[in-house]
Amino acid sequence: MTGVAASGLSQFQRCRDQFTPVLTSGSTVFCDFDGPIVDVSERYYSTYQLGLADVQATYEAEGITLPVRVLSKTQFWQMKQDRVPDLEIAMRSGLQQAQIDLFLQRVGQIVNQPTLLHKDQLQLGVRWALAMLHAKGIRLVLVTLRCQTQAIQILQSYGLTHLFSSIWGTQDETAAYCNYADQKTRLLMAALAASQQEAASEFSMGAWMIGDTEADILAGQATGVPTIALTCGIRSRTYLEKFTPTCIYSDLLSATRYLIGE
Repeated sequence: MTGVAASGLSQFQRCRDQFTPVLTSGSTVFCDFDGPIVDVSERYYSTYQLGLADVQATYEAEGITLPVRVLSKTQFWQMKQDRVPDLEIAMRSGLQQAQIDLFLQRVGQIVNQPTLLHKDQLQLGVRWALAMLHAKGIRLVLVTLRCQTQAIQILQSYGLTHLFSSIWGTQDETAAYCNYADQKTRLLMAALAASQQEAASEFSMGAWMIGDTEADILAGQATGVPTIALTCGIRSRTYLEKFTPTCIYSDLLSATRYLIGE
């Protein structure tokens, strides 16, 4: 881990002091998709740019020039990580009132378009992390608000599908962007129940939830599963600390090394 703030160190130490994970064969790791496994920052930023451009074009067709200020990707992503609402992002970009409504509507329409999904990229170290867990006999269960067919297609394209014992997703293409905690909790509860039935007594060897948002942390806490929050996704360390996950790590590989005791 690099650049860890004092609060991050104390939380990391608390994680070390209270838990000795060293997951073994038969344990289960529930893992989110967007953030821990794939980097969605480029798709989300492209959606933001296209949304602004569409609003500008709509008003220009009526002879109105909007004083739009396009945020840099760094500015935009920092706001997303700090959970700044899209409405405020639109305001900081120079939009007002009805213009904001049009922007928000357009973003919701295009964020999951097939023409943009190719912008999602595998996070660094993910292949190695998943392979390490699989080699240890740890059951990998994907629990994502992403549309299930999309998640499966992306995993297949990277040759990673075989590493997961099951894949839990939604049938709603808008669910991942909205990121509702109660929806994530219901999904994790279903995955947890199914895993307990499949693994029987082996499940008692341990289970963890890994994700990058408050929805993942709250879902784990609601089901009694310890949580690891990752800062490589759409939430900052400062924001994630508010929800007191069991641990915070920078990426899936770092979390994996902790879980297997390396």
